[in-house]
Amino acid sequence: MAGVEETLGELNKESFVSLLGKLIGESKHVQNNPPDLIPEEDRVVKHVQDSLLPLSTTTGGGPLIVNHVSYFPGRGNLIVEYPGTEPGKILSFVGMHMDVVTANPNDWEFDPFSLLINGDKLCGRGTTDCLGHVALVTELMKRLAETKPKLKSTVVAVFIANEENSAITGVGVDALVKDGLLNKLKGGPLFWIDTADKQPCIGTGGMIPWKLHVTGKLFHSGLSHKAINPLELAMEALKVIQSRFYKDFPPHLKEQAYGFATPSTMKPTQWSYPGGGINQIPAECTVSGDVRLTPFYNVTDVKKKIQEYVDDINENIEKLDTRGLVSKYILPEENLRGSLTLTFDEAMSGVACDLDSCGFHVLCKATEKVVGHVKPYSITGSLPLIRELQDEGFDVQTAGYGLMATYHAKNEYCLLSDMCQGYQVFVSIISQLED
Repeated sequence: MAGVEETLGELNKESFVSLLGKLIGESKHVQNNPPDLIPEEDRVVKHVQDSLLPLSTTTGGGPLIVNHVSYFPGRGNLIVEYPGTEPGKILSFVGMHMDVVTANPNDWEFDPFSLLINGDKLCGRGTTDCLGHVALVTELMKRLAETKPKLKSTVVAVFIANEENSAITGVGVDALVKDGLLNKLKGGPLFWIDTADKQPCIGTGGMIPWKLHVTGKLFHSGLSHKAINPLELAMEALKVIQSRFYKDFPPHLKEQAYGFATPSTMKPTQWSYPGGGINQIPAECTVSGDVRLTPFYNVTDVKKKIQEYVDDINENIEKLDTRGLVSKYILPEENLRGSLTLTFDEAMSGVACDLDSCGFHVLCKATEKVVGHVKPYSITGSLPLIRELQDEGFDVQTAGYGLMATYHAKNEYCLLSDMCQGYQVFVSIISQLED
């Protein structure tokens, strides 16, 4: 529908960059790392409202219906609606979150908390993830309200709080869904705008954080026959656990169709022990890590299996490989056995987008038209919340116009030219869904 594309035109770069500058100026105050850093997303909401309220029913200045929803003081979400003419016909852009991951200015080459413009590069914490998208979708809604195209579809934007951390819940999209505030979005495709690299992201991984606490027996390292070495026990046990995991959860046939970069993995990422001299075999240690799971396996099944592996090792600890002639995990004369205790932190499930849905097809067509090619991809990085949306009956598709290489990284930046293309993709999606 050429009319819609002509009416909505191209991204207003000056307006976008000006708004993004204000948002990045708040990024210091929206870092999300509780309990030390609790974001105040309303600081970002305020700038978005400053852009959109003059064009809203609130002020009588335009057609936008703007709803600021808070479940926690200073930590609001913003639902913005451009009404269409056909009841029930709808599309939505969701997931543009107003919190960011932390940034240490000492590690950066520039101030993370103010926008630096360097040619096409827009630099600062949140440019890629996800304040750049907050500004981009705000500009889209603003243009809709200014030009007032007659659309059959209602277009909804949902700017959310609290995406970067799940330690505190009931603040962001989970609460909006629970309250039924997004129910009508089930009537059409929902585009979650928080990935990168301009291509449809069609698969993400589940994440299961685990901790293996290993108990041995402390003793002088010169008399190691009287010790149970928890470090050796941890290494040998983990080797068995990982081997069994890879046997039980091998690469899945569907991973190829979705273009996953890696199959499911289980690995250690942290190791700690209480401290002590180099000449002491410690009493205990803890190894922690995560499972990244492609969405074709079930998180609950995996947790159950890993617990089984650990129970087996505990029951048969004398059968575990040892190192050298005096290394052992049982001291019969003292009636002592080494042992493993497994715990899990909050897990999340991955998502495989529906490749037969209308949402997927229009996103691909728009991407091909604007970017020049379409190559959907999948990663075992994890996006919170979207699996729950899919399970609730939403047609979830994901895209984003920042850079994967700078996601959660120091010296984060995005490219203005990519954001311009993102705007064109959104316009193309709206236009296609009119036909």
